[in-house]
Amino acid sequence: MNLQDRILLFSALGDQIKRDPNIFFEDSLNNAKISNSWFTKDNIDVSVSSILKFLEFNNLLEWVSNYSFINKDIKSILIIMAGNIPFVGLHDLICVLISGNKAIVKMSSKDNILIETIINNLILLEPKMKDFILITKDVVKANFDAIIATGSDNSSKYFDYYFKSTNSIIRKNRRSIAILDGTESDLELNGLADDVFLYFGLGCRSVSKLFLPVNYDLDKLLKALLKYSDVINHQKYSNNYDYNKTIYLMNKENILDNGFILLKEDVSIQSPISMLFYEFYNSRSELDKYINDNSNLFQCIISKNDIDFGQSQFPKLDDYADNIDTLEFLSKL
Repeated sequence: MNLQDRILLFSALGDQIKRDPNIFFEDSLNNAKISNSWFTKDNIDVSVSSILKFLEFNNLLEWVSNYSFINKDIKSILIIMAGNIPFVGLHDLICVLISGNKAIVKMSSKDNILIETIINNLILLEPKMKDFILITKDVVKANFDAIIATGSDNSSKYFDYYFKSTNSIIRKNRRSIAILDGTESDLELNGLADDVFLYFGLGCRSVSKLFLPVNYDLDKLLKALLKYSDVINHQKYSNNYDYNKTIYLMNKENILDNGFILLKEDVSIQSPISMLFYEFYNSRSELDKYINDNSNLFQCIISKNDIDFGQSQFPKLDDYADNIDTLEFLSKL
């Protein structure tokens, strides 16, 4: 298959999903929710909407036009997927296959049902894909030329050591922040609520820290977050909320509590599930310097001058994890 054929194949996959997602995924949507209770219907629906954007013909064509895969040897790429949010490893799979390489897929046990459904339907659309996708549970026995691995800071140390002699992209924990200046509209603050709560804050694109101007009115922010008050009815989220609230109250630390999320002034950029850290800033120039000096820590920056409020969870095809250009990496193997 040439590049044009591969673009058409992924576009056809998107068309098939779009016609009726429930028929496409059949029982896998319910099975995924049973297997991983963080995968609610609403969150899966958000993921599917992002996938459909990925798979639009014009988006695919524009994306790959910036790279060259002509006369390129086929390589076998091991993909070690995360499972924190639905379909989180799909972008890597698309990158490997659309570049003409073979994918050896090690799925996360937290997100194996949905990814495997995509793979099975891709092969049904084009049986030749069966020779380009191998699902494995044992990376030690896999034979590959390069690796793309996504995990935590701890797992990345293992990956760095174990695959130190292999061409690789090894991803670590990254977090996303939002910078407010106090002039945000109600619509923008409602969008910020999406940035915070979609996927329960489990994604690297989920906002876990706010930078606020001195004397910012936190009541306005708490009001905007109310649209997600039902989140407290999710058992795992509620357990995290109760645990964190108990710990901070026992330690007599100052927190703001609106009944479903805890806000705390803290210098850390990674807040626990059910919490949102904030920090006041005096000078935007000083804040920008801090962000530039620590750019390796951030996946998304949400503000009036960066990613729009409400858009952190809707990446484009060229919004690469850890800001490492996956297709460029693959094109140079």
